[in-house]
Amino acid sequence: MGCCGLSSRPARWYALCALLACVIVSAHAEGSERVHLLVPGAAGGGWDTTARGVGAALREAGLADVVSFENMSGASGARAVTSLVEGAAQKRHVLMVSSTPIVVRSLMPVFQQNWRDLTPIAAVVGDYGIVAVRSDSPFTTLEGLLNAFREDPRRLKIAGGSNRGGMDHLIAGLMLQAAGLDPRAARYVPYDAGGRALLALLGGETPVMTATLGDALTTVRAGRVRLLALAAPERSPDVPDVPTFRELGYDVAFVNWRGFFGPPGLPADLRDRHAQMLLALEPTAAWERVRARHGWVNNFIGGEAFAEYLVEQEAQTATLMRRLGFLESSSAAGRL
Repeated sequence: MGCCGLSSRPARWYALCALLACVIVSAHAEGSERVHLLVPGAAGGGWDTTARGVGAALREAGLADVVSFENMSGASGARAVTSLVEGAAQKRHVLMVSSTPIVVRSLMPVFQQNWRDLTPIAAVVGDYGIVAVRSDSPFTTLEGLLNAFREDPRRLKIAGGSNRGGMDHLIAGLMLQAAGLDPRAARYVPYDAGGRALLALLGGETPVMTATLGDALTTVRAGRVRLLALAAPERSPDVPDVPTFRELGYDVAFVNWRGFFGPPGLPADLRDRHAQMLLALEPTAAWERVRARHGWVNNFIGGEAFAEYLVEQEAQTATLMRRLGFLESSSAAGRL
């Protein structure tokens, strides 16, 4: 079954990292860094926690002196993208956090702007897909949940923090297709970011949520949410008791990268300086604490290698969306 996976890192990626490692110390010794992190969704979701985790770690590690944050939700991230594009000249120190959904939006005809209208800076983490229920749910196993869908695909609503056809919907679709069910028959309910989808699950609005591990790990550790399966190649040390889909007999794997984009037209030297700052963060103790708290895996891809990765993922995602019935063959024409 389809997998939007972590990149296979080419030789040029290692060359880039070697170059960046050589200049990190001198680049940050020249003067203080300031950065404004733009979040295209509501508080509490994966974008928000990534931005705030990165920002806090940058300050703690001494890699940035001034870090500010702004949540700009609306239109599945389109409002924030438009803001960054239209104010490009005044936003050279603004970095917008994003992830797989910005690739998905490039395939959807309803969106006029996508990642190509921005400057790719770097991916920093990977976050594996999950299926979650409340801890008091009658569904204690993935098979039990899937049996309920087999009996009546419309019986259970599935919450997700992305629009229909978006990332969380893809995770649900992969799960249902692997079980021999029609992904389009399920009742997927989109929310503005993973935090609101999680609230819907906890509040009983929906009995199931598909998301990524970082969206739910805090509530899992608090005993409020139960994970039924993890869309990873092997179990995670952060949730060692949660089986993978493949362990349970379902060929499902999905990892969501998260990273940052600058405004269009950003000079290459400033793009590389931002990437250097993020690369310098990865080996720090401050960042390791953030990463472990959310169950993320390190996945740094910077500079031109990141843009090349996005092109590859766009093609893979289009194939996956067509197979799940979320995208007509003609919808992606001319954009790949």
